[in-house]
Amino acid sequence: MNIIKRGALVLALVLAVASTASAQFRFGVRAGIQTSSLHFDKSTFDSSNRVGFTGGVMAEFTVPVIGIGADLGVMYAHRNSAVPVYDANGTEVDRKGLDYIEIPLNLKWRINIPVVNNIIRPYLFTGPSFAFLASKRAITDAFKNKSCDVAWNVGGGVELLKHLQVGASYGFGMTKAFDYVGITDNGQINGRTRCWTITAAYLF
Repeated sequence: MNIIKRGALVLALVLAVASTASAQFRFGVRAGIQTSSLHFDKSTFDSSNRVGFTGGVMAEFTVPVIGIGADLGVMYAHRNSAVPVYDANGTEVDRKGLDYIEIPLNLKWRINIPVVNNIIRPYLFTGPSFAFLASKRAITDAFKNKSCDVAWNVGGGVELLKHLQVGASYGFGMTKAFDYVGITDNGQINGRTRCWTITAAYLF
């Protein structure tokens, strides 16, 4: 958790600098898809990838000239990744997944390319994401959902015509999204979420 605390401190310092440097401040809407998987301490319990979706609002601060800033989002995320569940005939039963309210907070660098900045501008970002469980559905009877799932995101994208941002990121689960509560393994099987996220955002 120390890396999350340090990352949050860096982001707070960037926001403080931005507030005193006539930073650009923009709001926007963002939507996209997430491809999630669960990784467990026991590799035999790894689940296959499932596609979900995400959408919400965001705010962006950017310090002029150097292009460094931060963005903050409040997103609804529906994750379809689940531990496979089988019926009596050995057929996997489809699961509807889980719903989260996700708050990503990223340090962001919009790369300055003077000749084409007004048309296309690449950017990189990284930072923590806090996903709070909004549904109470258990993944199976043997697994208990955690109320908060913390990840660290790394990604990049491009800004088109100063308003449309298209980006992709990979989220590394920092905490356990589920606890095993079965009668074997003494509770040692614990899952962490891994997510690929592709989004498009329009900033006003």
